[in-house]
Amino acid sequence: MAVPALRGSLSFAGQSLTIAAKDLRSELRTKEALNASLAFALVILVLFSFAFEPTQEETRQISGGLLWLVFAFAGALILNRSFARELMNDCLDALLASPTSGSQLFLGKCIANFVLLIAVEAVCLPVFGIFYNVAWTRQIGWLTIVFALGTWALTVIGTMFSALTVNLRLRELMLPILVYPMMLPALMAAIQLTTVLMTGAPPGNENMIWLRLLVGFDIIFTILGVGLVETVLIG
Repeated sequence: MAVPALRGSLSFAGQSLTIAAKDLRSELRTKEALNASLAFALVILVLFSFAFEPTQEETRQISGGLLWLVFAFAGALILNRSFARELMNDCLDALLASPTSGSQLFLGKCIANFVLLIAVEAVCLPVFGIFYNVAWTRQIGWLTIVFALGTWALTVIGTMFSALTVNLRLRELMLPILVYPMMLPALMAAIQLTTVLMTGAPPGNENMIWLRLLVGFDIIFTILGVGLVETVLIG
């Protein structure tokens, strides 16, 4: 019994990774969403650095909110393309008619979007450190965990609503309207933890509730996304 279950799990993971690899190749070939997201994030960070001149301590106090505000808005440019790129030549219909299940398609696109968003964040962090004079590397381990959890939360919610709005004419407008209210708990947790970590201090016991909130948010909405994506895509 264990062997067939293991083979099924490996097959499920393999199909999801195949979808992720396809999306990454497609995006890296054109770089439309990646370039737009990266340019937007860098421009906002640079403009904010000239808009005010806070002291280093004041910068650390707003660092979490500033970074996640930039990541959330820049991420929408990538997430919006998740299913929209499949509309050309009825590729989405072909994917839905293939042996690949909706949950495999959803997880594959989540993985691809997660990699792209992490790449944007990895470029933005050094720029943030230079322009805002913040030594963000002092808690790099914890920061990596928080960024991974927060980015996955944004990815899961964004990918699901990208599937929901794929056939809407105003999907570029509807996606942020739907995603950001749902993201509020995860964004609050990520902002709080990032602000603490930017001071150079570990999160501490008093902030562990925010970390647990992020983990719980990721688990719950990943399960919901996998379970509901068939209904969203096929009806």
